[in-house]
Amino acid sequence: MSSALFTPFTLKDVTLRNRIAIPPMCQYSAEDGFTNDWHQVHYPSIARGGAGLVIVEATAVSPEGRITPACTGLWNDEQAEGMARIAASIKAAGAVPGIQIAHAGRKASANRPWEGDDHIPNDAPGGWQTIAPSAVAYGGELPKVPTEMSLADIERVKTDFAAAARRARDAGFEWLELHFAHGYLAQSFFSTHSNRRTDQYGGSFDGRSRFLLETLDAVRAVWPEHLPLTARFGVLEYDGRDEETLAESISLTRAMRRGGLDLLNVSVGFTIAEVDIPWKTPAFLGPIAERVRREAEIPVASAWGMDDPLIAQGLVEKNQMDLVMMGRAHLANPHYTYHLAQVLGVQDPDWVLPAPYAHWLSRYRGAGKKSA
Repeated sequence: MSSALFTPFTLKDVTLRNRIAIPPMCQYSAEDGFTNDWHQVHYPSIARGGAGLVIVEATAVSPEGRITPACTGLWNDEQAEGMARIAASIKAAGAVPGIQIAHAGRKASANRPWEGDDHIPNDAPGGWQTIAPSAVAYGGELPKVPTEMSLADIERVKTDFAAAARRARDAGFEWLELHFAHGYLAQSFFSTHSNRRTDQYGGSFDGRSRFLLETLDAVRAVWPEHLPLTARFGVLEYDGRDEETLAESISLTRAMRRGGLDLLNVSVGFTIAEVDIPWKTPAFLGPIAERVRREAEIPVASAWGMDDPLIAQGLVEKNQMDLVMMGRAHLANPHYTYHLAQVLGVQDPDWVLPAPYAHWLSRYRGAGKKSA
């Protein structure tokens, strides 16, 4: 039986073996931005499960851009050496190796989620002063007031993004995602909740879009034209004014597409805490992603509540999205793609897995077979 979820997907010169992607999921296990044995085992293990694309976790473009002190980084060439081994291991497992590069902005300098998920004071071990488009705190457990970025700061961060993209390229990654979502630096430039600037990087739609478009342009200059350049972006906030925000977001997506963006990973803004997100609704971003896909005329992906096999299949069949991002399901079961193939009746589902696994599953499936 054929399945839309298991059809190949080609973007630029890269072809994914199916429409299943593993999104960036922070492991909070690095030291000084460097990967270690945890990452070297985690990524190939999850890639062996059969997904078409594996995107390495949010990786900071500078030390102050980390969410926590334990986040990965690509601000020096030494960090890229470990990332190169990860990219090679993902590719050897049959998936396309991707990476997300990021700057956490005012949400940086935080404890790991299981250690509080709150801001670390500047004078405490592991803490640092955060930066943002405006001196507006996120609030709640993240109360630090960030330093408003100067024009020189903005230029430096754009340069940091380009340098990290170059290192990702040289490390062998074939898919790049810019983290423009979740209340981190780029998203906070676009949102009126967090951007109070009165210069060319604030105020109007064009001003609030400028940092994102100029960062994309800086990365586009160093990232190979034949490889996908994508972004994760929060297109709405669930703050009561979503139609206005979504319309602006689609306009920005069109501009990013003209600037060289190849796919948008549709997400939520998360620039304020007081929102009403419909978490209990399966695939709640599906219709939103479809609208972005149709109106911005760009391939899309999305996540959250999409790990049910029939829901995931339907999202692709109905052209709501081109790729379905499934994260936590693959943490619970690294071979979750194999499970999807079984449920959806894909012909020879065993061969979703690597040959050393598929051989034994297929050869000895059924009664009367001798064991090795």
